[in-house]
Amino acid sequence: MNTTPPTLSTPPPAEPKRLNFFERYLSLWVLVCMIVGVGLGKLLPGFIATLSKLEFGQGSQVNIPIAVLIWLMIFPMMLKIDFGSLGSIAKKPKGLFITLFVNWLVKPFSMAFLAWVFLQHVFASWIEPEMARNYTAGLIILAAAPCTAMVFVWSYLTDGDPAYTLVQVAVNDLIMLVAFAPIVMFLCGVADVIVPSKVLITSVVVFIVIPLAAGFLTRKALLKSHGGEWLEQSFLPRFQPVTVVALLATLVLIFAFQAENLTSKWVAVILLAIPIMMQVYFNSSLTYLLMRWCKVPHDIAAPGALIGASNFFELAVAVAITLFGPSSGAALACVVGVLVEVPVMLSVCRVCNASRGWYQRGAGI
Repeated sequence: MNTTPPTLSTPPPAEPKRLNFFERYLSLWVLVCMIVGVGLGKLLPGFIATLSKLEFGQGSQVNIPIAVLIWLMIFPMMLKIDFGSLGSIAKKPKGLFITLFVNWLVKPFSMAFLAWVFLQHVFASWIEPEMARNYTAGLIILAAAPCTAMVFVWSYLTDGDPAYTLVQVAVNDLIMLVAFAPIVMFLCGVADVIVPSKVLITSVVVFIVIPLAAGFLTRKALLKSHGGEWLEQSFLPRFQPVTVVALLATLVLIFAFQAENLTSKWVAVILLAIPIMMQVYFNSSLTYLLMRWCKVPHDIAAPGALIGASNFFELAVAVAITLFGPSSGAALACVVGVLVEVPVMLSVCRVCNASRGWYQRGAGI
């Protein structure tokens, strides 16, 4: 007779999301989008200029075509959020605290230091002192505005926890309302920083509130009519290609809008890209390692690292234009941040995915 006591088996861990064909080669698609976008901007300048002027109200700096594409990117992710689980996040606040620490106590100051080193010293022979200070101000403005909508895309690509990502973004938005202006004033030495409230409020409503409300209402209706299994197994997979296609279309528009800057000021673009890339990799690595040290789950750590490295470029560009003018070096620095961010963030996503096993071993998961 077999006297071996029964053992309790634990279910195998969930397999990380496997990237499809488009997602695996996103870096290549970004290059293609850049070529197509710049080509459209040079060949059809009138049409592209008309598209760039379509905003949610005069002076909002929130472009309607890009907003629609971002909705298409993040709506499927909003559908995945179990809104009933948001309250449980208070029981595991370490990931949120680390994200806030890097975003507000490290990121703006590290960017100010890197901008000072490279733009006012290392590249001093290529950049005039006054323009270097202008570029530095633009990079500080860029770093002082943490990312909002695009974080949901990065979270999706790293198989992040969508509910936790939502809380991280929401808390950052609340802090930005009170902390953005003082940080910019302190680091830039600008006496009167005018934060365009219309830009900030419109961006939060357009990129967060509207898709969040749409996702909540749609999820609630579908759960009631078809059940959770149908939602997860049949409905959501239909949206899988939508996020990537919308991201690529967004890139084409952004590159088209900035075609003139890319082709006429390419030396400045290259020089500005260097401290921006260093800042992204430094802050994302710091966040990721702190999360691992504090044993935060990977699906919280990866989006947290990406939040700490990306920027709210709509607000940054608007503030730079308000303070220094549309043709200023500060405005150009913020625009370069937009151009550099997506391919660099994709590389960070790739590192987070490739290091998942190493991360979980170190975090004891």
